[in-house]
Amino acid sequence: MRQKIYQIDAFTAQTFGGNPAAVCILDSWLSPESMQKIAQENHLAETAFAVKREDIYEIRWFTPEVEVDLCGHATLATAYVIFHYYELEKNTIQFYSSRSGDLYVNKADNNWLTMDFPTDTLVAIKNIDEIDHALGKSPIKTFKGKTDYMLVYNSQKDIEELAPNFFLLDQVDARGVIVTAPGTEVDFVSRFFAPSCGIPEDPVTGSAHTSMSPYWSKELDKTKMTAKQLSKRGGDLVCEMLGDRVKISGKAVLYLTGEIEI
Repeated sequence: MRQKIYQIDAFTAQTFGGNPAAVCILDSWLSPESMQKIAQENHLAETAFAVKREDIYEIRWFTPEVEVDLCGHATLATAYVIFHYYELEKNTIQFYSSRSGDLYVNKADNNWLTMDFPTDTLVAIKNIDEIDHALGKSPIKTFKGKTDYMLVYNSQKDIEELAPNFFLLDQVDARGVIVTAPGTEVDFVSRFFAPSCGIPEDPVTGSAHTSMSPYWSKELDKTKMTAKQLSKRGGDLVCEMLGDRVKISGKAVLYLTGEIEI
């Protein structure tokens, strides 16, 4: 069996920036074991699989090691593929995930794609010594979300200077650790570490912005904010709070198309 595959750089306007994701639009679901093997073979942060059911695309996301509840950049990449190769006349795509519910992506004239996601629920907790030790610097605040920890620091410089011990971070009982601070040229900056999912540092993490946006919206008293993820590849996003949902916008570019043998 031959399956079409696309690789998209998400949250960037230029190839080799943002976060790469593989996308497969399937006629019907493969077994979870097969999808996991494809993701492992791709060896990207995420591989997204989608199946059309009437007007809705069911979607699932796999890292090289595990299936995850939600992935923003791979959803953006999947929407890019559908808009450009499957649904050229559409301006809105509705996705459904059994793990995260309904997700929407809208296409704008300026090549921006906007995702509509549910916000995360954060609970303030005491700093966790194991995480602080792994990061080498204690935050001013620590929160626990649905799948991640979020650590808030004083400045962008703090985020840039973090040099995590990924072996120690791999012991943390969570999908990953978000670190964030006010930005110097944008409203807030971040990095995201998820070694337990096979991703030591993720280039750009859309889903992490469902955690950060509610926090920074309240702190900055703004509903629409600019954000930057400070990985080596870098990523640019615009986040807009709408009650218990958040719109996360970014651009995407095609890197390759091909076929895989299954």
